[in-house]
Amino acid sequence: MNPELFIAFVVVAAALACTPGVDWAYTITAGLGRRSFVPAVAGLCSGYVLHTVLMVAGLAALLAALPGLLRWITVAGAAYLLWLGASTMRSWRGASFTVADTAENPGRNQLRAFFQGMGTSGINPKGLLFFVALVPQFVSAEAPLPVPVQSGLLGLTFVLLAAVVYTAVALLSRRLLQSRPGAARRVTLASGIIMVCLGTALLAEQLLPLLPGHG
Repeated sequence: MNPELFIAFVVVAAALACTPGVDWAYTITAGLGRRSFVPAVAGLCSGYVLHTVLMVAGLAALLAALPGLLRWITVAGAAYLLWLGASTMRSWRGASFTVADTAENPGRNQLRAFFQGMGTSGINPKGLLFFVALVPQFVSAEAPLPVPVQSGLLGLTFVLLAAVVYTAVALLSRRLLQSRPGAARRVTLASGIIMVCLGTALLAEQLLPLLPGHG
């Protein structure tokens, strides 16, 4: 690969991974009251692995070229965020830093955290468009590696950076907030509100143009 392009991609991808958003909100929330936040982070990263596979297979560009299909994927993603945000907001009063996974069926709780994380990033069309719009700018046709291989390596590089950033966010938030019992409830409520707001914005962005008389 072109070393200069790769370094530039790492800088841009790291900056994007460090930008707070729904991934951060889910990472922090999933770490509250669980023995481990690893399943949640692994789920988020698995969603981006899915985007990488779609990009390498050429399906991501196909979906981006079909506005109707992409619109309904966006609506599904928005509905999922609304559900996840509402569920998070309902649980805010009981949020704490106690380990809940040891109570009953820890395997099911961890599996649920994994799939919720995967859904959060995997069904997000913004992530799909990120790979379609950004990654090709850092692929060189003159490089020895084939273009699909370069695209896959760049996508997996972003996954690795995201894993590092989300792990750091979970660790730092847990350490900073553990000494403040009330903070867990406030952070959980704020995370739920962020998810609901983002889901509402995505839904409005897709459905408002369909209303009669809307320009």
